[in-house]
Amino acid sequence: MTIKKFQGKTKEEAIEKAKAELGENAVVMNIKEIKPKGVFQSLKKSTYEVTAAMEEKENYVDSGLALKNAQKMHETINMTADEPIKIPLVKEEPMDQAKAEQSAIEFLKRNAELLKNESSQKTTDDSERTERIEEKLENLQSILEKQYSENQEKAKEEQEFMKAAGSKKNENLAFIKVLYETLIDNEVNEKYVNQIMDELEKVNWNGNSVDYILSNVYQKMILKFGTPHGIDLSGKKPKILFFVGPTGVGKTTTIAKVASKLKVEQGKKVAFLTADTYRIAAAEQLRTYANILDTPLNIIYSPEELNQAVEKLEDFDVILVDTAGFSHKNVEQKEDIRRLIKSVDVKYDSEVYLVLSATTKYKDLIEISDVYKEISNYKIIFTKLDETTTYGSILNIKLYSNAEVSYITNGQNVPDDIEVFNSQKIVKRLLGGR
Repeated sequence: MTIKKFQGKTKEEAIEKAKAELGENAVVMNIKEIKPKGVFQSLKKSTYEVTAAMEEKENYVDSGLALKNAQKMHETINMTADEPIKIPLVKEEPMDQAKAEQSAIEFLKRNAELLKNESSQKTTDDSERTERIEEKLENLQSILEKQYSENQEKAKEEQEFMKAAGSKKNENLAFIKVLYETLIDNEVNEKYVNQIMDELEKVNWNGNSVDYILSNVYQKMILKFGTPHGIDLSGKKPKILFFVGPTGVGKTTTIAKVASKLKVEQGKKVAFLTADTYRIAAAEQLRTYANILDTPLNIIYSPEELNQAVEKLEDFDVILVDTAGFSHKNVEQKEDIRRLIKSVDVKYDSEVYLVLSATTKYKDLIEISDVYKEISNYKIIFTKLDETTTYGSILNIKLYSNAEVSYITNGQNVPDDIEVFNSQKIVKRLLGGR
């Protein structure tokens, strides 16, 4: 007997495949529904597996069929001779009556013996065939009984396991749903939330605790942020730091905070340059900070004046350059900033910091990051974290731009309300912690 398994989208499709291969007389032994796996299994459809069997045919000749074939062959033979047949005359001799009777008796004996042998042989063949069939049936029954027993035992074990693990699985699934909703509430873009869920699906979350699941997500999100770095002043002096970004994000205040950290905490020589000639108040605000920190401030009106101003400050460790804020839709001002940054002499090291507000809408942040990417590569400083309760935009822009998040600010106090970006603290907030 041949036993095979066939799969299809429906029961009917699987059965059709079985009959197509094994024949119309195939016997369907079992039909099993295969349900999809995974967190999002409800979005997928089940498939079906059919186990079918076919009895192997014995190698014997169908005598009825052979007789019919012989008759057909006989009908197609032309019995007409190609040339006349001459039958020679045989001289008839009278047969002795006793001799004739003896010949008839011997003929009957021979035929009787042949019939007896033939009948005996046929009985033996039928008996052997029956024994072979019975043997196969017994083997098949043994196989089916063993398979049934194993399936029953396996089903019992699965029921016991599901009974024990059912509550934990339900608890974990409920937790994952809460986790999903928490990230969405924190304004993490749905695209990135789904990525996190897809990564979680690869983890064996069914058999693990809620703490394990949370720890796994926490670690993966920290890795997504990468390792933040503060300002590195090693290398050639002076290092030139450009601060760019849209209006109203707090660039000038952020520059004052960075300058205070570098001078007060690290003892570095700091100088200011401002290219923001669009707002008189901006230069005056920076001059106030320069007087407090006792640092020089120069105003530059063109890219050509930048290198001249830097040459006069060559004995300083770092020069912080304030730029004009502009709408990301203003092409002319964008080009002015681009020329200013590109005009730095190659003998100086420089970096660009894009200052963004954590209160800005995600769609606007995408447009802003794209515009400034056309100007230069940059690192990111997020401001005004004290003015929002959601931090998803930080993760969104990090993953969208692939730029390093270096600093965050959370207030107006100089120099206290600024710190190197702490990915662990932000991830805890994103996951609903404090």
